[in-house]
Amino acid sequence: MKKVRTLLVVFQNQIAAHEIPAFRGAVIKKVGLEHIGFHNHRPEGGYYYEYPGIQYKTVRGNAAIFCIDDGTDEITHLFQQPSWKISISHREIQLRIHDLVLRQITFNIWDYTFEYYINRWLALNEENYEKYNELDDAGARIELLEKILTGNILSMAKGIDWKIEKPLKVQFISLPEEVSVKYKGVGMKAFNVRFTSNVFMPDYLGLGKGVSHGFGSLRMLKKKKESENKVKTE
Repeated sequence: MKKVRTLLVVFQNQIAAHEIPAFRGAVIKKVGLEHIGFHNHRPEGGYYYEYPGIQYKTVRGNAAIFCIDDGTDEITHLFQQPSWKISISHREIQLRIHDLVLRQITFNIWDYTFEYYINRWLALNEENYEKYNELDDAGARIELLEKILTGNILSMAKGIDWKIEKPLKVQFISLPEEVSVKYKGVGMKAFNVRFTSNVFMPDYLGLGKGVSHGFGSLRMLKKKKESENKVKTE
C-alpha cells in the first residue's frame, strides 16, 4: 500500500481536448522552464522518463491540471504567478479556478475489483502497434491490450515509489473503442476502454503514453465482484 497526495485543479475556462497541448505549453511558459516538474525536459536536452507529477487535461470541458505526489508541491509555482493570463490557440484567456480537490489516496491491491473507464488511452508503441494489427481475433487483441495496461499500471506504481507485492489483475469488460488522435502532431490510434482491476486508482490519473498531454485519463465507475467480470468478444 502507498499513500500519495493528489490535487485536481479545475478552471472555469473551457477548452477542447485537442487544445490540451497548447494549454500545457501556455502554463509551462507562465511558470518558466526552470520548473522541470511542469514539462519533464532536461536542461541539456531530452526528457526525464519519469511518471509525470503534473498532468494537463479537461474535466467536463474545463481546462484542468491533475497533480500527484511531488506535483502537488510543484503546482504552487503556478499559484504564485502575479498574472494568470495565458494564450491558447491564438486567443488570450484569464485562468480562473472553478474547483480544487486535494486528497490523500491509498493505492492498494484489494480482494475485490473496481470498474474504470479510460479515455483516449495511447497503448501502442511502434512494436506493439505491429503486433496489434497482425492479430485478427478480438480476444487476442484484448489479451494484448490487457497486458499493456497492466504494464502501464506497474510503471505508474514505480513512478510513485509503490512496490506492488500482490498479483495485479486487469480485465476488459467490453471491446475497446478505437479512436484517432494526434500526439505531438503525429496521427495515432487510441482507445476508450471499460475495464476492471483489483487496484484502487483515483479519478483523472493518467496511464500509458502522453499522460501529461491529457491521454489515458481514468474515471472510476463502480466496484465489482470478481464473479461479475466478463469480457465481451461478440
